[in-house]
Amino acid sequence: MSELALAAFAAETGSHLVHMPRDRRFRVFARGFDETGYLTRLRESGVRWVARSASHFPPLLHAIHDPPAGLFVRGAAGPDLLRRATVAVVGARSCSPYGAQVARMLGRELAGAGLVVVSGLARGVDGEAHRGALEAGGTTVAVLGCGIDRDYPAAHRELASRIRASGLIVSEYAPGVEPAPWRFPARNRIIAGLSAAAVVVEARDRSGALITADLALEEGREVFAVPGEITSALSSGTNDLLKLGASPLTASTDVLDIFGLTAPANESVSLGPSAEIVLARLRDSPGAVAGGGVYRAN
Repeated sequence: MSELALAAFAAETGSHLVHMPRDRRFRVFARGFDETGYLTRLRESGVRWVARSASHFPPLLHAIHDPPAGLFVRGAAGPDLLRRATVAVVGARSCSPYGAQVARMLGRELAGAGLVVVSGLARGVDGEAHRGALEAGGTTVAVLGCGIDRDYPAAHRELASRIRASGLIVSEYAPGVEPAPWRFPARNRIIAGLSAAAVVVEARDRSGALITADLALEEGREVFAVPGEITSALSSGTNDLLKLGASPLTASTDVLDIFGLTAPANESVSLGPSAEIVLARLRDSPGAVAGGGVYRAN
């Protein structure tokens, strides 16, 4: 019985399945399943299917203990994109301005150095990481917690379109599957599974980003956490990760080093004496993020 039949059956029954059920209902469904017709309809809607047993299925994802039956894929890039060096950048939906700036900077600098940035298309850190990667002219992959035919959340429809223009949107869920709270932790295992390393920018206690980090750690992947203020609830999850042994991230080079990559050189800009004084003040005081590092200003 095909893995596509399993995915189609899961969609029809509203269930989450990674192994073939042994019940009569599935056997009846599988016998009547028209795989050729289903694939044709997928192609007509701009969706491709990469089965778990296919040679071009992402090897890192295949290595996790519960890989999906396959991935539904939309976008201009080929499925081989999922086999390239990848890093997940995840974090809080209701992130702080600082968290948003750091996520965007990391997306820009990691993608600019040649890594594929993977995230979940959610508001906050996820969206900023995708935007940063696109700003660098790099490639990014969004993993959905709903059917592949939906851009979720709807507020990110335009961002999803930009991602598809050069990268991919993927989901283990077939067209028509509605988003549900329990699907997003399942989605997080795919984000972690696709990525050789994961970066958590900001996370509250029991945040979904921490699920991604835990799954990455279970699979032996490198996990980084951006240190945060000890008085901020948005930093409680990342600071706890650091206590548990995650690597602190203070610059994109912390991630690039494990891939043997170097950050692209910053464009040289000639500054006058007054601008040099202002820049020196910015480097030494709390506030904003600039390319090449984290700077703050009062």
